Amino acid sequence: MKRNVRKVIASATAMVMAGSMLLPCGCSKKQQLVIYNWGEYIAEETIAKFEAKYPQYDVVYRTFETNETMYPNLENGYDVIIPSEYMVCRLIEEDWIQPLDWSKLPTVQKYMDPMFRDLKYAESDEISNQVLDYAVPYMYCTVGLVYDANKITLPEGTTDPHEIWDVLFNTDSGLSVGMYDSMRESIGSALNYLGYSINSTDEAQLKEAMDLLIAQKSALHPAYGIDNLKDKVAAGELAASMTWSGDHIIMLERIEELGNDDIDLRFVLPEGSNWSVDMMCVPTNCKNYDGAMDFIDFMYDPEIAFENCEYIGYSTPNTAAKDMLDPEISENIYYYPDEEVFNSLEVYYTSDALEERYTEIWNTVKASA
Repeated sequence: MKRNVRKVIASATAMVMAGSMLLPCGCSKKQQLVIYNWGEYIAEETIAKFEAKYPQYDVVYRTFETNETMYPNLENGYDVIIPSEYMVCRLIEEDWIQPLDWSKLPTVQKYMDPMFRDLKYAESDEISNQVLDYAVPYMYCTVGLVYDANKITLPEGTTDPHEIWDVLFNTDSGLSVGMYDSMRESIGSALNYLGYSINSTDEAQLKEAMDLLIAQKSALHPAYGIDNLKDKVAAGELAASMTWSGDHIIMLERIEELGNDDIDLRFVLPEGSNWSVDMMCVPTNCKNYDGAMDFIDFMYDPEIAFENCEYIGYSTPNTAAKDMLDPEISENIYYYPDEEVFNSLEVYYTSDALEERYTEIWNTVKASA
């Protein structure tokens, strides 16, 4: 779902250096634990707190921007990775991740929201039913539109995808807009705007979505990115952008920090859009399985989960952490959808053919003038 690591990089670098030192007893080196996560997707003190609780580990923390940029780097060797559910399904099929030992995850068992046991993660029931054998939910979100209501007017309460995404795809608007530099999100928004499934494999529909994205790029020159879009929106450089629901909260915080009172930023969720959950998994080439189990379970400590939820802005699957949130957040159906909203959304499905075709489309869009 939805990120630069701020001070975490500096602290993690310091920890790497410390890891080369002997433990106080002088008998052995610390065990290295390599985490691969999205940027801006962990609270600043989480790694330090983990190492304080588990002094036998030295954490190396690395980041990626999208599932697609993470995927080709898996051979580099990580102990914990945090991809989205559709990529998890792909990694299960391709034997890139290994089963979790749930006996080593008592905190996860205690605090994971039971709804995640019943959600459909993949088109195939066989794969969907295996997901929680291999992965633990970390954060989740929905994909919608943020817009400055002082510059753009939308019908009150609309969930119509054509009305909502028209803010981004109306080539006559002259608006400054942002698009995620991520093929599934951007192609998905185009398909949703056109009234199609965000998992469409119909060639005519995909051609229509590609042409729409190319026309948008030519006429509006959208800002492409991930983390940079949050700052551009908060600075008033963009009138609207597609966004993960969690990033909307971060944008509001940054607008307040900048004192940009002239921005009335709102978030709206189109029917048929995406909801996604990022999940903690262990690659098959992991070198520190026990450390990975300790890290995953640690991340479900209610205080740790709450701090990460507050810092990141995304929705937590931890029931105790959710109870700590301001009701204005925990009762917002855009951040914590009810069953009706969940049923109106789709997760991304994956297959070799779908990934190949969507990659071709996205490369064509990015290469267009």
